[in-house]
Amino acid sequence: MINHYLGAALVHERRAALVRERHGILPAEAEAVRQPPDLRAPSARAGTQAVLRDGSHVLIRQVQSADAPLLADGFARLSAESRWMRFLTPKKTLSPAELSYFTDLDHHDHEALGALDTGDGRGVGIARFVRNADDPYAATIAITIVDDWQRRGLGSELLGRLSDRARQEGIRRFTALVAAENVAVAGLLRNACASLVGRDSSTLDYEIALVPSQEQDRPAGLGPLSLPAGCR
Repeated sequence: MINHYLGAALVHERRAALVRERHGILPAEAEAVRQPPDLRAPSARAGTQAVLRDGSHVLIRQVQSADAPLLADGFARLSAESRWMRFLTPKKTLSPAELSYFTDLDHHDHEALGALDTGDGRGVGIARFVRNADDPYAATIAITIVDDWQRRGLGSELLGRLSDRARQEGIRRFTALVAAENVAVAGLLRNACASLVGRDSSTLDYEIALVPSQEQDRPAGLGPLSLPAGCR
């Protein structure tokens, strides 16, 4: 699933295990956090607004540790299909350990940008990269958009901004493992000049080359959208 507009198995068990390893996803040990989320508190943090192609307004900013309730709320609003497309395995909940992993970031090897609905402050999309342990110039990416915000252009907006952040942190290549039936994500990656570098019966492997940007010093990479190399 990609977005709200940025997701089947590596031959099922093997492929799902690889995806979890790539993203550092921990095994589910407990049920997701149950307390009602404070949906508006994090939205006051620094970020920049973006207007999507349908006229919707979102605030895009770096994910912080206090955003765990927002993430849990967003996950709860994903359809079963969207969860499958993101994790390449059935997933009903995020454990407290997973919520911590996805929100307590170093913003260097692991970065995530979240999009908030400016109307109600709820999370509507997230894009992240995790630097590959065996190649410091490469990072695996994932983009997730809640279902009722898909097909509005949010995935492209997040991918462009995530590309800026990656360049600032010295990353030169994105990789993405996508479910073969995930037409939306495949289209998004093709529009970002991604190359198809591998496939099997259930998944596709894409790669996006990044080059240093003249705007690398832009704080947090949250300024105007910057497309990956070759897409200008």
